[in-house]
Amino acid sequence: MNTTRTLCFVIAALSSYAALVYRLSQVRRSRRDSAYRMLVVTLLFQCLTFTMGAVAMGADSLLGVGNLAILLMHLSAVAFCVCAQIILLGWAATVAEEAARKTRYWVITGIALDALLVVLFLVADGTGRPATDFNTGSGQPLVLTYLLAFIVSQAVPCVTIFRQCGPYARMTDNVSVRQALQTLSVAAVILFLYCTARTVNILTAAAGIDIGAWQLASNVFSALGIVTLSLGLTISSWGASATRLLDWARSYRSYRALYPLWRDLYESSPDIALEPPGSSVSDLNYRLHRRVVEIRDGWRDLRPYIDRAGGADEVYRGTNEESRQAFAEAARIRQALRAKSTGTVPDDNGDAGDFEDRDTVSFTAEVAWLTKVASAYSRIRTAS
Repeated sequence: MNTTRTLCFVIAALSSYAALVYRLSQVRRSRRDSAYRMLVVTLLFQCLTFTMGAVAMGADSLLGVGNLAILLMHLSAVAFCVCAQIILLGWAATVAEEAARKTRYWVITGIALDALLVVLFLVADGTGRPATDFNTGSGQPLVLTYLLAFIVSQAVPCVTIFRQCGPYARMTDNVSVRQALQTLSVAAVILFLYCTARTVNILTAAAGIDIGAWQLASNVFSALGIVTLSLGLTISSWGASATRLLDWARSYRSYRALYPLWRDLYESSPDIALEPPGSSVSDLNYRLHRRVVEIRDGWRDLRPYIDRAGGADEVYRGTNEESRQAFAEAARIRQALRAKSTGTVPDDNGDAGDFEDRDTVSFTAEVAWLTKVASAYSRIRTAS
């Protein structure tokens, strides 16, 4: 179990340091921004929390003081939660005076909680106890009080952050802030599950109940929650770039998927290409638009050779309606290409029709539809 706990602490610490390093790389252009400085402070406390957690898993003392790493982990965790709440206030508050008032409230609350934890730790003789006592409490009333006070200090911010993120996300027009708030909302839920699992561990141990490997649930929730939180605290700066990258990847996948259909249509009707075919994707958006237009033009050139009585083979008819239609269109295109190569014009041809009268509502929908047809066409071409 200790190996799993240590691994969870390491994962949480690495995600925290990754977020901190990423944010520090922006210091030149953002150092005068108070929100940026608060975010860096938050990430520093986050890093300290899980660094001390990893240290506590490997040693019983720090600087010669027993369980000092555990105390520092808990104190920095409280400060980290308070700072995260302050960041949320800065993102979402519409009145500066109200944000300042609530910020003072959270700072005072955080200081009071840290002071309470220090007092309870010393009164419970935290420096002289085995480190395992601070995992479950071991039934000692003072240690139980200390641990439960710490869990409450973590659970309350989780609840407040979750309650605030939803309404604030709906209020803001900034897409990156909305994504950050939604991610923080998910992180708050996961970290509240950590608090719940940790409470179960403590109370079952106090009652003498052994829940076995289920004790690790709190560590897993903690690591997962911190990774999600790290993403939420940084997504406002990289979210737009990631979205553009995903859009580019989807466009490139569609561009490649359309190639077999486009190639055969181009070979049949070379004049559909506005420019000579090339392999460059330097202007992918333009090239994808051209490929869609050229497929449609090539398809129109085939209308006199499309046999409207033809369709997909039986082997392709066990799917949903849209897939069946895509296979039927692909089969007609394949048949029409053969008919054009031999000069055969069917009696019931598609010269008067237009792609089964399918009218897509947007370019994205058009690409999705043609990709289905191209995929079906590739399968039919391979099978024939």
